[in-house]
Amino acid sequence: MTTETPIKDENIVWHQHSIDKEFRAKLKQQKPVILWFTGLSGAGKSTVAGALENKLAEQGYHTYLLDGDNVRHGLCSDLGFSEQDRRENIRRIGELAKLMADAGLIVLSAFISPHRAERQLVREMVPEGEFLEVYVNTSLEVCEQRDPKGLYKKARAGEIRNFTGIDSDYEAPINPEIDLLAGEKAIDELVDDCIQILKQRNIIA
Repeated sequence: MTTETPIKDENIVWHQHSIDKEFRAKLKQQKPVILWFTGLSGAGKSTVAGALENKLAEQGYHTYLLDGDNVRHGLCSDLGFSEQDRRENIRRIGELAKLMADAGLIVLSAFISPHRAERQLVREMVPEGEFLEVYVNTSLEVCEQRDPKGLYKKARAGEIRNFTGIDSDYEAPINPEIDLLAGEKAIDELVDDCIQILKQRNIIA
């Protein structure tokens, strides 16, 4: 199945409510942001994002974690894995993350999102500084050794087509806001690296 991006009707306008992002963020005593975790399958995106969310929740921050597999159970259940469907998958997630940021949340999004153009599309949906690209920097060799879902084995055997890193390209971030050496550091160290950058950017206290 393929899905085309809908054309917006000129009669549909955005309604600005009296309770806005600034007010919601003030209530939560935090700065809204989208932390976009990208990396190969098996790199540790969901693991690091989940551990970071736990740390933030312990400190009283309001968060939501969007995970690739979970989203495909509902919001994107009608999409396949063609290039067009994968682009639409990222577009939808970007729009959802934008709404969650508008609600004043710290949004953690863990998706392979292999193409720079798609990640740039999401970046441009929100104000400058509200999108932080988090590169879970793990080599293909390490990801294949981990292979938690057995997907690399299937891809190498030709059972899965268009698998990122094998027969479909992954475009690593050129200048991510956060570069996590996930193949070399422990989870706690990676979380601490994220926390440090969030503090430097005044997203959390």
